[in-house]
Amino acid sequence: MRYLFVGSSGGHLAQMIPLAKVVGGTQHWVTFDTPDAQSKLKGESVTYGHYPTTRNLPNLLRNWRQARSVLTQFKPQVIVSTGAGIAVPYFWLAHRHGARSVYVEVVDRVTTRTLTGRLVYPFADLFLVQWPQQQVLYPQSRLLGPVI
Repeated sequence: MRYLFVGSSGGHLAQMIPLAKVVGGTQHWVTFDTPDAQSKLKGESVTYGHYPTTRNLPNLLRNWRQARSVLTQFKPQVIVSTGAGIAVPYFWLAHRHGARSVYVEVVDRVTTRTLTGRLVYPFADLFLVQWPQQQVLYPQSRLLGPVI
């Protein structure tokens, strides 16, 4: 399987790394060019996105173009993300590129929905939450439990 892991650096990336270890396969990462990401993904195949993201229209468009390019070149079978905004264009384009999408809502937002969660929920093939309370916010979600 070819997996594309898309997410912001920091906590989002920290939540995806254990998932990547479980699934194996061929992996490519999309995140931000930060010392944290460079350290955690040393030796991995990585594309660095543009930030700030969703609330910045020029960078959303840059990331949209980049998503088309990465999806065309890497040809993932599954896209996995814990957010944040950098995931949006990848999830919006996933089906056009023959990829399934799996979104994991972040562990630290229990009673309110994240902006990214709201934007990708209609497009995700599988929407996972880490707390039972989050299932009320996303009725079609499945409970995964805490990742970290």
